[in-house]
Amino acid sequence: MGKTSQDETGPPGFTSFGYETVREEEKGARVKGVFESVARRYDLMNDLMSMGVHRLWKDAFVSLLGPTPRMRIVDCAGGTGDIAFRMVERSRRGADAAHVTIVDVNEEMLRVGERRPEAKKLALHLDWITGDAEALPLADRFADAYTIAFGIRNVTHRGRALAEARRVLKPGGRFMCLEFSSPVVPILDDLYERFSFGLIPKIGKWVAKDDASYRYLVESIRRFPSQDAFAAEIKAAGLGNIAVRNLSGGIAAIHSAWAI
Repeated sequence: MGKTSQDETGPPGFTSFGYETVREEEKGARVKGVFESVARRYDLMNDLMSMGVHRLWKDAFVSLLGPTPRMRIVDCAGGTGDIAFRMVERSRRGADAAHVTIVDVNEEMLRVGERRPEAKKLALHLDWITGDAEALPLADRFADAYTIAFGIRNVTHRGRALAEARRVLKPGGRFMCLEFSSPVVPILDDLYERFSFGLIPKIGKWVAKDDASYRYLVESIRRFPSQDAFAAEIKAAGLGNIAVRNLSGGIAAIHSAWAI
């Protein structure tokens, strides 16, 4: 089947929703519907789909950021709080820790996150805000760091989301994105594609009673740009000193940059 660029979306005013081409104004609502459907089983499904490897990826992501006490971080598309909890715990020094503002367009995902035991334990260091990655309800130069994990591929206009990341970062602030990417080993690419399309929708049907949403998630991964193409988009948004770190042979990748 092979990887297809998400920019192959048809005429102006249209974009991709997995392998479908839809009107731009439709995508946001359809993505919201996907995550409303899977919210309650989202964390369990992540474990099943990745065989737990997503936890290692997230740990590597937070370790690379190296959050420190009193650091102000925006975790965009932060959903149920997996990344935010890690950042607060990693930065903790006595009573001090980083403060993370979790922003997600899907209220159900946020509510699931707020009910998790970690959220209650770390409540002083967390804010939960409903908001769109393309129009963040935050002031200019708000944050020392902006993170987004497994969320950028779901926005309608990536360029707008990246521009918003640049806007809310202080000068010298850190941008970091963790996302599924392009395996750099040909055999791995073939095996991963067979697993993705052959098993993940079935797991979604068995566990979350929703195979369609997980078929979309797989398709959205395959439509996402390669590491180099996405790095070019980050540069176009005005971020500099871009670096890419492949994880698990490129199944996922961390893109990091700085507001300059």
